[in-house]
Amino acid sequence: MSRKPARRRVELVRSVGADTPEGMPGIELRDIVPMLVADFTGEYQVYIAAASEYVTMLRFALSLLAAPFAVAAALIGARVLEPAVISSWSRIPAYVFALLLAFGVLAFLPYLRMIEAGIARVRTARALNNFRLLYARVLREHVPPSGWTPNLPVDPHYPRAYAPLSWSGINSIVLAVLVAAEVCVGVLGLARVQPAPALIVFGMITVALILFGVYFIRTAMPPRHGPVNPLGFPDVETLCGGTRPAAKRGWAC
Repeated sequence: MSRKPARRRVELVRSVGADTPEGMPGIELRDIVPMLVADFTGEYQVYIAAASEYVTMLRFALSLLAAPFAVAAALIGARVLEPAVISSWSRIPAYVFALLLAFGVLAFLPYLRMIEAGIARVRTARALNNFRLLYARVLREHVPPSGWTPNLPVDPHYPRAYAPLSWSGINSIVLAVLVAAEVCVGVLGLARVQPAPALIVFGMITVALILFGVYFIRTAMPPRHGPVNPLGFPDVETLCGGTRPAAKRGWAC
């Protein structure tokens, strides 16, 4: 069983041909540096785009959750609804609950996109830290008398993808609770069920746990198949370190 991966690795290295250092005779350091600069610049641009998409999706989700209340306020302002109607559960029209349910369900999509943007941001941040570690080692070797130390993270294992106590994790939890509240109230209102506090809390917890489960699966669970590594070097960007099982299998930690 141990011969098959080695044979596959040799075949992959042969298949890349000119993409490997062996296939590029006469390559010099001045030819490699522009590639590293372009790679670093591209990863930084991906990081900026992922961070911007994360904030955009968060704002979009909050806008969708606030839309039913804005519509209700507009209807009251236009005297389509009486202000006293919203004070009684049984007198609220069914279309108001339908709006709550519809916009709550629509908020699922930006919630999922926010999670994916957060994962992309974490992966590119790890890659950038790996680059900093590369040149930090070189600088410390060449300028030891200056006592230079990097002022930015150089840990390729940081930040963690699954961090529920970080701001991204807190945002996911709070947004999941808000979406669950609108969906639960919308369903109970359309079903004309008497709004018992225990029933509302149970429904909110159920939906919020489902949404948070999606966040946990996408960030903490290991992928079944990682990218092929034809050169055989360790995957530093996803290596957890130590003797943990994740470090042996290349899981994201």
